[in-house]
Amino acid sequence: MSSELCVFEWRYGSDEMRKIFSRENFVSKFIQVEKSLLKGLVEAGFVERECVDEINKCLENIDLYKLSEDVYRLEREIGHEIAALTYLLGERCGRCGGYIHLGATSNDIIDTAWTIMIRDALEIIKRRFRQVFDKMIFYIERYKDLVMIGRTHGQHALPITLGFKFANYLYELSRSYERICDLEKRVLRGKIAGAVGTMAGWRGRGLVIEKVVMKDLGLEPHMISTQISPRDGFAELVSTFSILASQIDRFALEIRELSRTEINEIYESVERVGSSTMPHKRNPVTAERLSGLARFIRSLATAFYENIVLMHERDLSNSSFERISIPHIFMTIDQMFIDMIYLLDHLMINENAIRRNLEISRGAVMSENIMIRLVERGVPRHVAHKKLVELIREAEREGVDFKEILLRDDLVRKHLDSEEIDHLLKPESYLGSYRELIDRTIRYAKDILSRC
Repeated sequence: MSSELCVFEWRYGSDEMRKIFSRENFVSKFIQVEKSLLKGLVEAGFVERECVDEINKCLENIDLYKLSEDVYRLEREIGHEIAALTYLLGERCGRCGGYIHLGATSNDIIDTAWTIMIRDALEIIKRRFRQVFDKMIFYIERYKDLVMIGRTHGQHALPITLGFKFANYLYELSRSYERICDLEKRVLRGKIAGAVGTMAGWRGRGLVIEKVVMKDLGLEPHMISTQISPRDGFAELVSTFSILASQIDRFALEIRELSRTEINEIYESVERVGSSTMPHKRNPVTAERLSGLARFIRSLATAFYENIVLMHERDLSNSSFERISIPHIFMTIDQMFIDMIYLLDHLMINENAIRRNLEISRGAVMSENIMIRLVERGVPRHVAHKKLVELIREAEREGVDFKEILLRDDLVRKHLDSEEIDHLLKPESYLGSYRELIDRTIRYAKDILSRC
């Protein structure tokens, strides 16, 4: 292992997130759980009360960096990190050190330490989430009424507004924030239950010990466990992160698509070299990196499902994978939020291109509005639809405005005059309840934030 990280050297993620999953912090959390366990042993009558102060004094004088070096040096000899830690503390903390880890199993310490680190990591993610929400809401409110073309199947569909587009992404992200808040009650649980989960080593006083430990650590316990915490919690966490990463990826893909030269509606404005050979390039590299990182996170979900399937009261097949993947998945999602915040801070909105693209179809995108008005005037819907398909194809063949073709047609002129057609062909006339939907979405997101 590196002297600083419990994972491979890693390009992505903040220093703040790296510190949570550093080797020293891992050992620090092991010690934190062992200290809480000692308090439980005192309350259950296994250890003299003064041992709590003695162990605290002992640990105050221990260099955590040096201790972590010693733990993993000894682990290489004996093949067990928690045993290595308890041996070293037992030797260095006098008589009371002999009670450390009494009745516990390694994963009482490891799984509860994971929970504490994941809790800390989720706080960073939630804080970044809130930054993204603030920036999204800024775009929604600023561009609430900026009309643009909506696209389905990559084709021009109906008019929307840019604020409406951003509101859809806000809504999806708020649902993932809500998922994270909801899963915390299942995932952020400690496990203090002994070798196979029965608490046998504590002579019928295990529930007393568990209560003290969980209160001291600010956690709720798993109701029951084997030697380890149930792994469905990690699987749920990574499933939620996979959904979240895919939502961010969807936003990133939107930016990548809209920044195409021939579309050019939204692009990333950054003073960087776009190509080593083509000076004119302006590449959406931040958005592309978001898409790449999302693929990594999604790729891990299946393996976390596999970790649920362990033999009997446990085997070790989950452990090695988790030590690599849990820190990496948090650093990856952390980097995705860092990039998302950066991207939102550097978006350029090309209103001229938005207007130009809205007019490319020369009015044909407003055909549904015409059809509905014809139905309101008594034309059967299927008749109106068939007629408008024919007229649109005619306009395309002749290369003329849709309005010109409409005014030529007897059925259309029978029910609509030129002035009304002008109104129906205006994109602003066909935006539905977009403002109410935007406002409802913002309220929804803010309500979720206020609850978690």
